[in-house]
Amino acid sequence: RAVSAGYLHTIGLLENGAVRAAGRPEFWAGIEHWTDIIAVAAGSHHSVGLRADGTVVAVGRSEAGQCDVGHWRDIVAAAGSHHSVGLRADGTVVTVGRSEAGQCDVGRWRDIVAIAAGAAHTVGLRTDGGVVATGSNSHGQLEVGAWPSS
Repeated sequence: RAVSAGYLHTIGLLENGAVRAAGRPEFWAGIEHWTDIIAVAAGSHHSVGLRADGTVVAVGRSEAGQCDVGHWRDIVAAAGSHHSVGLRADGTVVTVGRSEAGQCDVGRWRDIVAIAAGAAHTVGLRTDGGVVATGSNSHGQLEVGAWPSS
């Protein structure tokens, strides 16, 4: 149903909502107990799963708190690198984890329909087709504001 590649590990979502993994087990150990998963994201050192009820689960290394997603509710998408990002049904975004480059500075984002997380940046797609980004711009990866929305 879906796959996601992280740093030295891969996770896959089966039709029945179960998750499988390969690679470094410390980045995914515990996912075999996940149920009712509808989306997965493999981060740099952790794995994130979105449940059908809008809750999120995460396992792996959480040295920056990127697995502290147990309190998230009403989430419709999740992604992660050294941080985890959740998209709420109302178009707002929540984050946990490493943010020294500002990659978790999404509190003002509104009307978001899709999200993605890089190692040190976060990107959101707005309902109007515009793109917003925050975090490190060391290689120009945040220069998306002028992308055409059509």
